Amino acid sequence: MKKPSLPEKILFNYYQKERKRQKNTLNLIASENYPSEKVLFYSGSLLMNKYAEGYPNTRYYQGCQYIDKIEELAIDLAKKLFKAEYANVQPHSGSQANQAVYLALLNPGDKILSLNLLAGGHLTHGAKVNFSGKFYQVHYYNLDPLTHKLDYEEIAKIAQAVKPKLIIAGYSAYSLKIDFTKFREIADKVDAYLLADISHVAGLVVADLFPNPASYADVITFTTHKTLRGPRGAVILAKRALGEKIDKAVFPGNQGGPNLAIIAAKAQCFWEALQPEFKEYQKRVLKNMKVMADYFQKKGVKVISSGTETHLLLINTKSSYGITGKEAAEKLEKAGIICNKNMLPYDNEKP
Repeated sequence: MKKPSLPEKILFNYYQKERKRQKNTLNLIASENYPSEKVLFYSGSLLMNKYAEGYPNTRYYQGCQYIDKIEELAIDLAKKLFKAEYANVQPHSGSQANQAVYLALLNPGDKILSLNLLAGGHLTHGAKVNFSGKFYQVHYYNLDPLTHKLDYEEIAKIAQAVKPKLIIAGYSAYSLKIDFTKFREIADKVDAYLLADISHVAGLVVADLFPNPASYADVITFTTHKTLRGPRGAVILAKRALGEKIDKAVFPGNQGGPNLAIIAAKAQCFWEALQPEFKEYQKRVLKNMKVMADYFQKKGVKVISSGTETHLLLINTKSSYGITGKEAAEKLEKAGIICNKNMLPYDNEKP
């Protein structure tokens, strides 16, 4: 009788299969990336052994003298990278970063104004199935129905009518640049906080290839594993005056102990993003995406927003090929090309 495989052998086998899949497929998912060996090293290092609830020099555990230095370094690099006054590097994910911001600045039932999920917004920007849609009164702006671009005059009108306490700029599936100056003007007119969620474009921002919201937004959130090419995690940046509120919202308000292995990996990716070659890498990303967008349009494929100014490209497979995004993603995967389906502005398909 054949002996059953040991669980660790089964686990390692799956790991090897996934490693092979990543090496042998073309990954075009805009929210995924490949970090450096040093980022991977710190992500899985012995630093994960340490509990460090609290913040540098005010921990609830002993033995944090070196851990404190690592977190302080990550904070300093994040502020330098984005020209920000304050940074919190503890959030485990973009969703938790946004949740902490809401906890710091809003009360349950307060109004949020954000881009509709169907038009490129994110789950944490007010979707009914998400905490943000359950705890807050969410109102939406949309993209122009013809151009699929942000209509700042229309956003201003909605803000005047709604009077939100928080306005969100920054999206999950919008391929053009954002005018944060106009959003700041809109927020000031209705006395609202402005949150810039730059999770997708953070790497482009630090390479000066996308507008930096640091001078305009009250708070900035971003994930570190997309264009920034770091570990899975997130960061909150803000005006210095909001720092204490946000710190308390992250811990103890929203999380317990931070993952110091990931914080060290964040520090490493911030350092890498400060190097000249990182900007060249981001330039190549945009060059590749422009070639792809131009090629699709020459072939008559419907490209949402008529092109892209970022690493992200959204196409309408239904009008162009007669198949849904789900069907297209499945067919491409069989050909070794990995994409993801997504809702389109004014889409009639089910998610």
